[in-house]
Amino acid sequence: MSDPHEQAAWENPVRKTLREGKPVVGITLTVASPEIAAQAAQMGFDFLWVEMEHSPITLETFRNMVLATRGLQAIPFARVPVNELWTAKRVLDAGALGVIFPFTTNPEKARRAAAACKYPPHGRRGSGAGLATFRWPAPEGYYDFADRNVMVITVVEEVEAVENIEAIAATPGIDVLFIGTSDLAFSYGLRGDQQHPTVQQAVARIASAAKANGKVLGAPTSDPSQIQRYMEQGFLFFQMGTELGFMAQGAKQLLATLGKNLPMTKAKTLY
Repeated sequence: MSDPHEQAAWENPVRKTLREGKPVVGITLTVASPEIAAQAAQMGFDFLWVEMEHSPITLETFRNMVLATRGLQAIPFARVPVNELWTAKRVLDAGALGVIFPFTTNPEKARRAAAACKYPPHGRRGSGAGLATFRWPAPEGYYDFADRNVMVITVVEEVEAVENIEAIAATPGIDVLFIGTSDLAFSYGLRGDQQHPTVQQAVARIASAAKANGKVLGAPTSDPSQIQRYMEQGFLFFQMGTELGFMAQGAKQLLATLGKNLPMTKAKTLY
């Protein structure tokens, strides 16, 4: 028989990879399909970014997507619609091992995000995780397992968040500062111009605050060369394009060899 103490040492592989200073990449899922989740979870991605802010994926479907990942490589994360205790609680109890909190604009919201993902006395998560224990049958007990392994990702995507970034970055319990570059550009009135000098100055300030406080930096991208540039700035956590974007990209490559083109030549990915 294996030693139960050895089993208790399991660590969220996304957290472990980041701790080792290596990058992690996740595919964005927007289609309410456990089948797609299962297929994506064994393609080599580190995590699944299940999009519940900008897609019609429901809590019930999310639960089925989580179950579909059992025994597969990618770890299920969820971006919840709002930064609130109850939204995090529901996806965590369904088996998410990471929560992505949008519009984390001030230290109060950062503290709220961190507290939502830890059990008392470290946080405010309620103790009703029966479904989560089925997905993560931890030998040492789910509560300690979850407090060690659930990841907290806060999205910095507004001018107010940049103005408060030093305090946000200093918040205990936050694992990743993820820069929503498109929404950030909109917040500056730049209509999504992510390369504008104002946006790039904001990114540099966020990166400096993250480094000073030992936080991982994250960003959306689907360009391998951009990933390399980001890594030179200290980024390690990457949200890749959607399953629909990958499908369109693959179709375009195939059809181009036959002299055919997609009706929509600029299929957009969701960030």
